[in-house]
Amino acid sequence: MKLNPSPMEKIREGIKTIELRLYDEKRRNISVGDIIVFINSENSNDTLSVTVKNIFVYKSFPELYDNLPLLKCGYTAENIDTASPDDMELYYSKEKQNQYGVMGIEIALI
Repeated sequence: MKLNPSPMEKIREGIKTIELRLYDEKRRNISVGDIIVFINSENSNDTLSVTVKNIFVYKSFPELYDNLPLLKCGYTAENIDTASPDDMELYYSKEKQNQYGVMGIEIALI
């Protein structure tokens, strides 16, 4: 999976342990125990392997944001107060979110 540099670094540092994605056809095939290789979207030589620990599926990002610990989803103490499900619209349109649903993939570094 491609991943922007900032969340990739947060995963590498152990700060981010839940990756948020659409629950589309491709990601419906992910299971607990699977290995995911993240590829830096700006440097394809930079990769990171993780194991899937848990999968959380929701109808929408507002529901996900109400149920998962956002500090594990990549937010920090500095920006947690302004965290909003609307932040995910930078990556996924409301139409796609409504079409597929959303997921949190709990991961651990290998």
